[in-house]
Order: sequence, then structure tokens, then C-alpha cells
Amino acid sequence: MCGIVGYIGNGKTKNILIKGLQNLEYRGYDSAGIALSDTKNVTIIKEIGKVQRLVNKIKKTKVKDQEIGIAHTRWATNGSVSINNAHPHQVGKVTLVHNGIIENADKLKKELITKGYVFKSTTDSEVIAALLDNYLKTNSEEEAIIKLLKELQGSYALAIIILGNNYLYAIKNHSPLVIGDGKNEKYIASDMPAIASYTSKFFLLNDLEFAKISKEKIEIFDNLGKKINRKATNIDVTQDIIDKNGYQHFMLKEIMEEPTVLKNLIDSYLDKLDELDISKYEDVHIVACGSAMYAGMIGKILLEEKANVNASCEIASEYRYKKNNYSNKTLVILISQSGETADTIAALRIAKVNKQDTLAIVNVKNSTIDREADKSIYIEAGVEVAVATTKAYILQVAILALMAYVTAKRKSLLDGDENIEILNNFKKIPNLLEEVLKKEQLYKQIARKIYKNHDIFFIGRKLDYAISLEGSLKLKEISYIHSEAYPAGELKHGTISLIEKNLPVIAVMTDKSVKAKTMSNVKECEARGARLIYITTDALADTKNSLQVVVKDTDMLTQTLLVVPTLQMIAYYVALFRKCNIDKPKNLAKSVTVE
Repeated sequence: MCGIVGYIGNGKTKNILIKGLQNLEYRGYDSAGIALSDTKNVTIIKEIGKVQRLVNKIKKTKVKDQEIGIAHTRWATNGSVSINNAHPHQVGKVTLVHNGIIENADKLKKELITKGYVFKSTTDSEVIAALLDNYLKTNSEEEAIIKLLKELQGSYALAIIILGNNYLYAIKNHSPLVIGDGKNEKYIASDMPAIASYTSKFFLLNDLEFAKISKEKIEIFDNLGKKINRKATNIDVTQDIIDKNGYQHFMLKEIMEEPTVLKNLIDSYLDKLDELDISKYEDVHIVACGSAMYAGMIGKILLEEKANVNASCEIASEYRYKKNNYSNKTLVILISQSGETADTIAALRIAKVNKQDTLAIVNVKNSTIDREADKSIYIEAGVEVAVATTKAYILQVAILALMAYVTAKRKSLLDGDENIEILNNFKKIPNLLEEVLKKEQLYKQIARKIYKNHDIFFIGRKLDYAISLEGSLKLKEISYIHSEAYPAGELKHGTISLIEKNLPVIAVMTDKSVKAKTMSNVKECEARGARLIYITTDALADTKNSLQVVVKDTDMLTQTLLVVPTLQMIAYYVALFRKCNIDKPKNLAKSVTVE
């Protein structure tokens, strides 16, 4: 999940590296560091915490600029948060930055210690540097890298400086890495947006490939050292201005962008609905992680209920290790905002090995999942800076809802009136959502009543349960409150023992068919002193409920698009009142690129 940047050229290396790190800080902010080289010496500066602390330290040291440099922002995976564990790591002639996890690092470390290497850190990354340095004693740079590729097990994206030459080296395996091509200057980055302001020409490395990079050219090799003649790809990466536009946090800004991006998405796909038709498939496996998986749960229900599709939704980290039953009419749908989620990539590859059709729902074009899936659908959310997803989640749900709609239509499951009603609702949803987001004072009122609690419960049935899972996740990841979501009917099978006086219970009730059943569970909570907060529709609202959020009643396919943003807003204000780091919650990173 770490972010890496590299540069070689005649430009202002420090500024390029720092700007790259600032653009990649969503990948981790436990520590940051840079290394600058003049081919004879390497200067390394590292600092604990956010990139700005590194910037302040660099200003104080007044380090000279150089033509070669690498940089890193860390999300701690292997080794605690400390200066010694911060990147870059230097061993002998080798200085490198690393994103990934080396699974055989302990074994390699023991062997290297017998050869006289002494380690300053507890990271697997320093082991890579030592191993490469050891190979360089008897091999050329390229030969040493080939040996390294044979030995390392796990995931890694590496940017490497080797003393004594004028090159940067880049290596990739199961972790994202791109190379930007400029005139007499070249760039390395974990993600294209980090360097998109400098170039639109990119080289995309495949797994177990490495690149030898000078100011003038980029040479790419496979793991046997065979040179690969690959052309640069021209990619127009939208480089959104990273500005809060007057909002206190990026998360709030991105929530407020939801009506606009939702309208753009719906308008776009209503003109090309055939692209979303999956009526030829009998079974659909939806695979994702985190919020994307909760979006998938909504998609599963909609496909089953409206389109008569046999659908499942699975956590990617479980899917990749379980036995999966496929048929010749199975479609595997992979959902990932970044397109670089490690477990989802692994699930995609399992589906491909089993010769299944694959469909990606992604935000980042030319990401690994986008490139490897048979077909991709782009949500076009733009850059999402806050770690906790909001607008990307809503767009994932919208795509799945449109998919269920068009598939149902192709199967002749919708009568004329229902078809017109659904289409009209899709067109109206962006404006209705704008009204939902204007209820700022109500969200603040609810947040003030619950932000001091240590535990909060969400309950719902069917779609409302899937909505509750996402609402609970948003609350816990940005406010650090222990929060759980349960199917309302399951409460009395054990969990109700945790209900006590003044415990907040957020009841999501938008489904008419199960309202009475959910209300019976609500009453069970009230009888035990819980403080109830209702999220419901105008068709189901009860004026007796003192604390409730009411949204416009629409239909099964579109209702979620109005309900989830209310929970995003409540989570935001709870975190605000608790004075949490909303955009960059502790221990989290935007893109999960390691298992």
C-alpha cells in the first residue's frame, strides 16, 4: 500500500519527488523519505509521520539537488513505525524503495547474516537491498536483478539506485508500478496521477519485468534478461486539482460531488445500456473488498430480485482460497476503485485460469484489473483523495443498479409502466440526492447525540442490511467508534445481549416488504433502552419518531443511491466532533496492494 516515486533527468529532483509523494500520500503516512544521488554518493532523508514533516526536515538540511532520486511514503506492513524502518533503505551499493511484502524475507535474512550483513531495520525491504548488493559483488547490474527475481517470493514494486552508474532501475511483481516518459527525463510511480502533470506517455510493466532507465531511454527486460520491445502508451490521465474547494475535508467535498458524478454516469450509460447487459449469463460471482464488496452485496440483491440472475457476492481474500463452482455461463465481476487491490487481482486471475468471462468495474483506467479483465466498465469518479470512499462507492452501486435494470429489461421482466418509472427515477436521482445532502443541520444533530458513544449498532433487512454494513464501515473507519451492522432478524439470536440503555441503534428501513418485521426488532431494542435513529423514506416515515432522516421514496433499483449518503454524512460529522483525521484515518491506506 506504500507509494513510491523515482526521477532521473535535469529537473528539480527534490520538488518532483516531494510533489509525487504528496499525490501518493493516500497510500500511507506512517513515514516518508527521499534519496538523492550523484552516482558517487547518496543522500537519504527520512522522517516519521506525514510527508509535510519530511518537507520541513529537507528545508532545514538544505540538501543539494541531484539528477537521480527516489522517494517513498509508507504504510507499515513489515516492521513498526520508526526511522530505521522508514524508506529508502541503503545496503552497500544499493538504495531502494519498496511497496509489497516479501514472503521469504526471514529465510533470506538468515542467509545474508551468515555472509556478514548487519541489518538496521526489521523490514523485508532492507533484505531486498542486501540481497541485491550481495549479487552485485559477482554480477553485472542486470544479472544481479535476474538473480533477485528468481529468489524473491511475494509482491514488490521497487525503485532502485545503484552507486556507480547513471541509471534508475524499476522492478514489478504483483504490485502497481508505471514509468513515465519525458524528454530527457523519466519518472517512476505507484500510480499514474502522481506524475501525470509531467507526461502522458507511460510504460506499463508486467509482473516479473524490470526496467533500466536513463535520462534518454527506457529499456525493459523479462525475468530471463531478454529485452522487450514495448512502445509507450499515451494515456490522458485526468489530473484533478487536489483542492478542497472551500470544504474542511476532502471527504465532505467528495460527498458533495456525488450528485454531479452520478448524473454524468447515469446520462452516459442510459445512452449505451447494451454495454451493461449480462442476460446471457446464468451465474454471476461478484468479488471485491471493503466498501466495494458492500456495493457488490447490493448488486447481488438487485440482480436476483429484479433480473432473476443467480448471483453471489464474495470477499476477494476468501474467494481466492476457496473452491469455486463455475459453469460455461458464469460471469465474474471484479469491483475495485483503484484497480490495484491485491486480493481482487488474485481472484481475477483465478477466474481467468478457470476460463471464466471477467468484467471489471473500476475507476482507474489502465490499472491492473482494467488491463487483465475481459471487459471494463468505468465509473468515472475522478480522483478520490479521502481514504474512506464515498463518491466511488455510490457510482459502483449505480452501475450495478443499471446492470440489473437493463438485464431485467432484456429478459422482458419489466412491464411498460415499471420500465418508465425506473427510467424516470434514474434521471431524477441526482437532483433528489442534492436535496438529501442539504440536510446538514439534521446530520449534525444526530452526530452530536452519538459521537461520545463507544459502541453503535446498525440494523436492517435485505437491501437495508447491505446499506447498514457500508454505513457501519464508514463510521468505524473515520471516527474509530466500535460499530457493528446486523440483519435485524438476527439480533435476538445472541447480539441483543449487547443492547443497553442509551446505546445508539441506527435502523435503516426503506423496504416496504419487511418494514413490519424490522419495526418489531426496533421495538425489542427500544424495550432495552436503546436510542433509536431511523433512516427511512417518506412512504414509511413515522411522525412519532423524534430522530429520523427521511429521503424520497423511489424504487428498489435507485433507493440505495439516496440512503447511503445520509450515513456518509452522519459518519463525517461524528468524526468531526471527535476531532479525528477524517481524510487519513489511522492505520488505513487508500489502495490495498498487499495481501
